[in-house]
Amino acid sequence: MDSQRLCGLVFVSALILLVSKPSSVTAGDIVHDDDSAPKKPGCENNFVLVKVQTWVDGVEASEFVGVGARFGTTIESKEKKAQQTRLILSNPRDCCNKQNNKLAGDVILVDRGHCKFTTKANFAQQANASAVLIVNNQKELYKMVCEPDETALDIRIPAVMLPQDAGATLEKMLMNNSLVSVQLYSPQRPVVDIAEVFLWLMAVGTILCASYWSAWSAREASIEQDKLLKDASDEIPSAKAPLGASVVDISTTSAVLFVIIASCFLVILYKLMSGWFVELLVVLFCIGGVEGLQTCLVALLSRWFKRTGESYIKVPILGAVSYLTLAVSPFCIAFAVLWAVFRNISFAWIGQDILGIALIITVLQIVRIPNLKVGTVLLSCAFLYDIFWVFVSKKLFHESVMIVVASGDKSGEDGIPMLLKIPRMFDPWGGFSIIGFGDILLPGLLVAFSLRFKLCTLSQFDKRLVLGISSYIKFLVVFI
Repeated sequence: MDSQRLCGLVFVSALILLVSKPSSVTAGDIVHDDDSAPKKPGCENNFVLVKVQTWVDGVEASEFVGVGARFGTTIESKEKKAQQTRLILSNPRDCCNKQNNKLAGDVILVDRGHCKFTTKANFAQQANASAVLIVNNQKELYKMVCEPDETALDIRIPAVMLPQDAGATLEKMLMNNSLVSVQLYSPQRPVVDIAEVFLWLMAVGTILCASYWSAWSAREASIEQDKLLKDASDEIPSAKAPLGASVVDISTTSAVLFVIIASCFLVILYKLMSGWFVELLVVLFCIGGVEGLQTCLVALLSRWFKRTGESYIKVPILGAVSYLTLAVSPFCIAFAVLWAVFRNISFAWIGQDILGIALIITVLQIVRIPNLKVGTVLLSCAFLYDIFWVFVSKKLFHESVMIVVASGDKSGEDGIPMLLKIPRMFDPWGGFSIIGFGDILLPGLLVAFSLRFKLCTLSQFDKRLVLGISSYIKFLVVFI
């Protein structure tokens, strides 16, 4: 790997690390409880996601997702027990006055505005409605709470908020003189999320694989250097040069600047996040993924095709490239291109994870912590970076900048590509469990440093001592 390719990989991986350090976001989640909203008798429900399944003239149609109100009765959690009930439009539409419709246990569709949520629910209850669906005037979901001065609440029907587009679709169904029925239920998530377990195993396995590879390559380089000094040789074997020559050590200054530049880049992403910008990130991710996949495959295959891996040919712009690299590169490029083209299909997460893991492993071979001082500065700055952009940024931007960028809320896309993700196959709500590359890279840098230090620089007694310390560090990093 020549210097140009090395710089390119480091640049791409740095961008990825800056974007996604604290992206331990759980895709598809909505907060189920909110202690800041007032709770009182009759208004103390937890906020739950609600599935609204529809039927048009007896034929199953669209399914929508709403959020249950703080007031009203709790919503059935079992789909089998949830009743299929007729849906009608409110008259008046805002349900701020007595209903002109004759209801017989129907679900009523209501527009938001002009009066309190509890007032709408009370009028719907008085008209003998079985539930009330309140359509928001925005695309987002909104948590319906009680006013601080409201007392003696006695609402005995469920109330659900739906986003604007869901309300428009339901209204269109009703305007076609069709018989529309709905089923409301709120299935519970499993206690143990299998996807989270596999994601944890994937992240830990990546760190261990990359760390042991980094320590092994450093040990090989150290042994080779000792041989050269002993033999007083002036030639360095070309087969051993790339691993040692392509290492970039992080300094204390660069660790601080790294986080400062990360913050600037994060704000740029937040302000410019759109469909075209995500496409640009996809291109950068593919470049880094191709380089990472190529490096991992060449290192693996060179054990069986040693002569091909040690034979080089000069290529314009790229310089000296091994025959094995030339053979592997077309496959890596084709793999990345296929993922980019079909990244929105259901199983595209497999390709994204493969490219991401290969890139992380390669970065951990190139970017290294030289000592504990630099590691302490880097991780301390990253800790402050996390706290500020996940929590404090809400005060300045009225939303968590990091979560918005990681989930791709402003782009219309399903999150940025710099994430490892696994679908929640046993979760009734679906979605993905995701983790950012930075959450793997930074612990990986520390674990790799401890392993290199243990294997390359210490006496036999010191190795046993550091073995215990490094094992404790790895336990803390992995457990946290």
